[in-house]
Order: sequence, then C-alpha cells, then structure tokens
Amino acid sequence: MKILVSNDDGYLATGINVLAEALEKIADVVVVAPDRNRSAASHSLTLSSPLRVSKIAENRYSVNGTPSDCVHLALTGFLDYEPDLVVAGINHGANLGDDVIYSGTVAAAMEGRFLGLPTIAVSLVGHTLTHFETAARVATDLVQKLDTSALSSDVILNVNVPDVPYEELKGVRAARLGFRHKSEPIVRSKDPYGRTIYWVGPAGEGQDAGDGTDFYAISQGLASVTPLKVDLTRHDSLPRLHEWLTR
Repeated sequence: MKILVSNDDGYLATGINVLAEALEKIADVVVVAPDRNRSAASHSLTLSSPLRVSKIAENRYSVNGTPSDCVHLALTGFLDYEPDLVVAGINHGANLGDDVIYSGTVAAAMEGRFLGLPTIAVSLVGHTLTHFETAARVATDLVQKLDTSALSSDVILNVNVPDVPYEELKGVRAARLGFRHKSEPIVRSKDPYGRTIYWVGPAGEGQDAGDGTDFYAISQGLASVTPLKVDLTRHDSLPRLHEWLTR
C-alpha cells in the first residue's frame, strides 16, 4: 500500500511526523506538507503565484502552499505514481463539529477525495497535546481496516482522538458532527507602534454535543469517526425554494 500524508500544521509538526513513522510500519509513505503552519486555511488553492517544492529527506517534501495545494500537487503530477490512500494529520487540536469548515487538515483529505482516493483526517483533542502515538495507532488501525474492507468511495473519515495514553482510550465510535456555540469575541491589542490589532477569538464550546455526536464521544474518552461527504445542498429545502421562487 502507498499512502500520501499531509497536514495543515506544517512538515515540522510533531503530529505529521509521528503519523508518518507509524504508517511506515504498514505501508510506503510519502509526506507532502506545507512549509509552515497553515491552520484554518480551509480548502483554499494557490492560483496567483507558483508553488515551490523542497525535498527535506527521502519521501519528505515541503510546499509553500496550503494543505489542499499539497495534496492537489502530489496527485496531479508531482508524484510519478498514484497513492492508494490519503491520510491528513495528526492535527494539533480538535476538528469537531463545524471545525471541519475551517480545517486545513480536513480540506487536505477532501482534496484527496475530489481526486478519487479514499481519505482519512486525524486530529488529537486536548490542551497539552502529548499522546500523538494514540492518534497514530487509531489511524493505523483504520488504514488496515480500509485495506481489507473498503467503504463507499465518496466517504471521508474525520477522526478525533482524545489526548490520553492508548491504554486509557475507551474505544472508537461512529458519530455525527455536533456544532459549537458561536466563537468568543475578538481580542483587541496594540502593535509596537500603538496601532490596534485584532486576534480571532477562541472557538465556542460544544452546543449540539449530546449522545451520538463527536463532541460526546470525546467527552467519554472515545475516539470519534465521522463519515463526511462534500454536498452542501440542502435537499429538503429545494421544493420550498422552488415554490418561493415561482410565487
């Protein structure tokens, strides 16, 4: 099996290196990742300037672009073969609920799906972010499951793993996306010249976080696995919209 690994925290991040080392025990791995932190880049592609690739080591490359750039570039000509799978992560922090709209890690997985490959996005949830090996083991188990029993070709697996030792993980649960309360207010500050600057506030806590959601699974010490699809159409509203347009 050949696996393309990417992320949004950059090629130097602990998460991607722990993940790549774990997957190399079961597959041939190539890493193509941003040259710096591109968290919350969402699904942006760089169209106004060229992309440059630097070889860091054997099968390790950094790109001066977004996570989606990295996967797109790798799968549309940079690599001289097609991988069997794309795994994005391990993200430094949660990608729960509506986080997936902003996440560069999830976007990297989506880009792989757009280009025809099964994909997994993996995130470690916690404050200190110590147990990347736990998330790597969960990801490795899922990769092996996909290798022996494939899912539907249009499914993206969004995986969140609590930051605990593997022995303390309570299991793995299929879960739907919950959603958060609105974000905390912006943080105002001053630059060295006295000019006002702004920081985006922290994400809100879970609002729809009950049993069955990814938030709930994490709160119970479980890894959550959510199947995603890329279809934003609100199908149940189409008849009402048609009626409204034709009034």
